[in-house]
Amino acid sequence: MARSSTTEGTAVRRIQDLILEEGLRPGDPMPTENALCERLEISRSSLREAMRTLASLDIVEVRHGHGTFVGGLSLAPLVDGLLFRAQLDDGSDLRSLREVVELRIALDLAVASELADHYRGSTNPELEELVGEMRRLADAGEPFPEADAAFHAALLAPVSNHLLAQLAQAFWEIHTSAVPLLGLPPATDILDTVEAHRAMVTALEAGDAEAYRAAVHAHYAPLSRVLAAAGGA
Repeated sequence: MARSSTTEGTAVRRIQDLILEEGLRPGDPMPTENALCERLEISRSSLREAMRTLASLDIVEVRHGHGTFVGGLSLAPLVDGLLFRAQLDDGSDLRSLREVVELRIALDLAVASELADHYRGSTNPELEELVGEMRRLADAGEPFPEADAAFHAALLAPVSNHLLAQLAQAFWEIHTSAVPLLGLPPATDILDTVEAHRAMVTALEAGDAEAYRAAVHAHYAPLSRVLAAAGGA
């Protein structure tokens, strides 16, 4: 078993090295299976096991009937892993989910000054429309994950650190998926969250980083109360 794992690990590294050496990018086609076996000097079974491992990491994408391509290199494996970890915490103190939310807050706060500089003196009808959609749905007692996701993606679009924006989106996906999976009740003061979105936009358009930071904390307060109550229970 150990030998098989070692062989697979070697194949994984060789495939990754090939992608780097060839300068392949996401979506580019990979060499055929026969060509890879010959070039990398590995067996067909080792190659297939390695491809399954790399596909699970979104490093390669196997399109049946079309071949193998370089994957999207997304953070999907991180999302899946942390979401499963959050589910394992079900019935305990919800530590993993609370830590994900804490990371979301930290990322939002980390870009306060950059966002304030970017948005200062601007008007942002797209963001305002999304806040209005959230308010309409909340008033009707309906969830608004699509509008919320679009709001945060648009708000962070100007951030120079693209990985930070991707991580923020990944943590949003984890927390939004985990809350219903864990059977947590919706926040009773969800309208406070909606208004906090509006306050974030208003603060940034005024170039006020401190007001934005206060709005970020207000945004997460209803969720934090739900998690504290559930963890205590």
